[in-house]
Amino acid sequence: MARARIIPLFVPHLGCPNGCVFCDQKRITGSPSPVSGADVAAALERVRARGETGAELAFYGGSFTAVSRALQLELLEAAGPYLADGTVSAIRLSTRPDAVDEDTLAMLREHGVRTVELGAQSMSDAVLAASGRGHTAADTVRAAGLVKKAGLRLILQMMTGLPGADRDTDRDTACKLIALAPYGARIYPTVIVKGTVLEDMWRAGTYREHTVADAVAVCADILPLFEQAGIKVIRLGLNPTAELSAGGAAAGAYHPALGELVRSEIMLRRAAALLAGIPAGSFVTLGVAPERVSAMTGQHRANIAALTRRFDLGGVRIRPVDAAGDTVVLVDAGPGF
Repeated sequence: MARARIIPLFVPHLGCPNGCVFCDQKRITGSPSPVSGADVAAALERVRARGETGAELAFYGGSFTAVSRALQLELLEAAGPYLADGTVSAIRLSTRPDAVDEDTLAMLREHGVRTVELGAQSMSDAVLAASGRGHTAADTVRAAGLVKKAGLRLILQMMTGLPGADRDTDRDTACKLIALAPYGARIYPTVIVKGTVLEDMWRAGTYREHTVADAVAVCADILPLFEQAGIKVIRLGLNPTAELSAGGAAAGAYHPALGELVRSEIMLRRAAALLAGIPAGSFVTLGVAPERVSAMTGQHRANIAALTRRFDLGGVRIRPVDAAGDTVVLVDAGPGF
């Protein structure tokens, strides 16, 4: 079934009771000002004018349920006529785990909200405290339960490479989020955004940069865990914006093709496991799904070079075969192609 078109509206910093060290929502979202009911109506009127139906309205960027109830209602009620005529099929929003209660969730459901994304970020209280999050892992567990009890679709967001985190704590966070059985997840490796406290920490030497290479390694650890549990990862890495690409990202794991790099690393690991014990000088043919040929090859043929070097092979080639997902199969290994 085709995925509904999403109409994103951003509410940068609205409702956030404190400043997370990594956060500058205006740069991250590319939206300099908060949204109003008039903005909602204007965006949806454009969709209606094109004759489109079934879109999903999404409020991203801030903590929606932490803003005043009056503003929540202003935004939701502005969408009401478009829900009624089918221009919009549902609403989704993102918020903090400590800004969720049964009454609020009931109100959201009554106004057409069907999906709630919780910014868990980490399940380590030490990491949460070092990052200035202002909530605990227990808040995430409680909120996740309430969202599901309300009959709403649950998406959980996590970050890798936060202050105080390492590969083990990030893997532990992934496992604990998986145990909450969300519908889906987003994984955001930490980016050092200009003007944030995290940039000051990095320049002072109190925070070590979570590089693209770091992010690829840890995400290659945890992405398969979500997928093996049947939990779709709907985003891996910050969505590129003009401002971040133009220098708003001072350092960290910002890359426009991060997801492809992670897939490539996962497939490299799987290929390496298949080639253990292959005689030196062999010519190897690996099979992958047609849409994964590029990922298996690697950027600038990096995976081909790595496998050739590691196993002292005569050559490696990739062939499209009938395979699922990131599966890698050994098609042939011999004295020549």
